[in-house]
Amino acid sequence: MKVIYADNAATTKMSDAAIQTMLSMMQESWGNPSSLYGHGQAAKEVLEKVREGIAFAIHADPREILFTSGGSEADNQAILSAAYLGRRNGKMHIISSAFEHHAVLHTLEKLEKEGFEVTLLDVHENGIVIPSEVEEAIREDTCLVTIMTANNEIGTIQPIREIGKICREKKVLFHTDAVQAVGHIPIDVEEDNIDLLSASAHKFHGPKGVGFLYARRSVRLTNLIEGGAQERGKRAGTENVPGIASMGTALQEAMAKMGENSAHLTVMRDRLIKGLKEIPHSALNGDAEKRLPGNVNFCFEGIEGESLLLLLDDKGIQASSGSACTSGSLDPSHVLLAIGRVHDVAHGSLRLTIGEDITEEEIDYMIASVKEVVEYLRSFSPVWRDLVSGKTPFIL
Repeated sequence: MKVIYADNAATTKMSDAAIQTMLSMMQESWGNPSSLYGHGQAAKEVLEKVREGIAFAIHADPREILFTSGGSEADNQAILSAAYLGRRNGKMHIISSAFEHHAVLHTLEKLEKEGFEVTLLDVHENGIVIPSEVEEAIREDTCLVTIMTANNEIGTIQPIREIGKICREKKVLFHTDAVQAVGHIPIDVEEDNIDLLSASAHKFHGPKGVGFLYARRSVRLTNLIEGGAQERGKRAGTENVPGIASMGTALQEAMAKMGENSAHLTVMRDRLIKGLKEIPHSALNGDAEKRLPGNVNFCFEGIEGESLLLLLDDKGIQASSGSACTSGSLDPSHVLLAIGRVHDVAHGSLRLTIGEDITEEEIDYMIASVKEVVEYLRSFSPVWRDLVSGKTPFIL
């Protein structure tokens, strides 16, 4: 049975070139970049070349790129740095959205315990933050606005350029969690008015455990890890040279193929959306157009997302659910609740995030499989029976 991997928002398969780069670095450039002898300096040259490549990709200065263990670390360092800068100036108010990644939301909860005030903006039914509402929420004591570039569950792309412009005019730092966006949609930190940006390699066919933080030179970073002078003294620990080099290769590939990949994925995405919309009492989550090229997220009334996932896996389709029940919780996705889905509907969600090699035949197979599984699950669902009988009104 052929397997169709449709969970690229969770992680992507490493590209062949990224793997080869990592192997080469392990064999040839294994020195400590902080050492002065040949092997160390060779490793340092690799780091700086990758730093330059990343800076070029997002229109930054290489000195503004800091290597991290991934997006979560970058989010933490960016948010805490901006918050503590604000506190030194008597500003302890932060603005974010209700459907950010937990790396952001949990960091904000930590700051609330330290006395900061956090405003979480609505994202509305279409899953998009309205810039004017950001502007209205900014106060004299606001030190940071953190809004993700693209949502990790429903894929909606936020108007970060407009939000960044407002923040720049109000002299408020703007951070964006761009983990789902880098390598998939164009990002220009200058044009988009971004002060801090987080990214992770395994979302664009690089390795896990490596990412980067962009921090504008005027932003003074707070260290999360102490112990050495690596990364200009802002992140202690010997750099992961093979991982960083592999990330650089993966990003270079992603940037070179972005237009081609985006065009193909958009066509495939829309074909998948059209087919799934044929299922009665279903709904697409998030805006139909302002979303990542490969993201499709649906709710199906009368079923549980966990059962849907398991049965699709039996058919060779690997996907994910917006419901957190797969991680041991009975609570539905905070993202789906944020866009107004009620608990019963949010539990019956499915996220399909397709990759660049997807074919029309595979899309059609996914459509047919989801239709079959949804119909099967509804056939013995007491919730569906009550809906059909009229005992309970339909929501979708």
